[in-house]
Amino acid sequence: MDRVLIVDDDVELCRLLAERLSTEGFVIEAVHDGPRGLERALSMEHALVVLDLMLPGMGGLDILRQLRTQSPVPVLILTARGEDVERILGLEIGADDYVPKPFNPRELIARIRAILRRTVRTASSTATLVVGDLRLEPASREAWLNDVSVNLTSVEFTLLEALLRDAGHILTREHLTETVLGRKLGSFDRVIDVHVSNLRRKLGPAQGGERIKAVRGSGYLFVSRSESK
Repeated sequence: MDRVLIVDDDVELCRLLAERLSTEGFVIEAVHDGPRGLERALSMEHALVVLDLMLPGMGGLDILRQLRTQSPVPVLILTARGEDVERILGLEIGADDYVPKPFNPRELIARIRAILRRTVRTASSTATLVVGDLRLEPASREAWLNDVSVNLTSVEFTLLEALLRDAGHILTREHLTETVLGRKLGSFDRVIDVHVSNLRRKLGPAQGGERIKAVRGSGYLFVSRSESK
């Protein structure tokens, strides 16, 4: 069974979530302060971390920053409604997705399952994927740019793989959200856009122009070498 770590100072919420998630087949560990949350998140004992942003001792964003320097464990952040800046910053730092409080437990469970399906699923092809100066190894989930390893989160790798497999073709935001995040695109949902922005920053521009082009009103496409000339 998948082990899920919940880091939230609301003890009663953690208790209720633990009861609900346990019935869904998850093994739950809950901690209620930042330093202990970071310690347990770094233990590599969990398949996923559910992380509140407002914590005593160390804030959720600081936990996420330190965690991402040492661990690729998927992180689902919990935010209060209206914390738009913190929400986007969490995604930029390396969170996979977010759920705003108050939330429906069924939505949280669905988001957790979607993230876990993505992180454990087998790629449709394990063959090396090469587009221009980028090389992806789906079997090991590693990426290289000009033969230099690129440090990608799990969700960034999945996004890049989807874009490369259809290089030169527009992929809608709806399609990318369903393929990469495993859920439907919601109203005012900018999660996939933030992950695209993170990819652009890590990959840098291609020779002669941008690698990932935004097509207004449609979505994104990865520009093939022939198109970038």
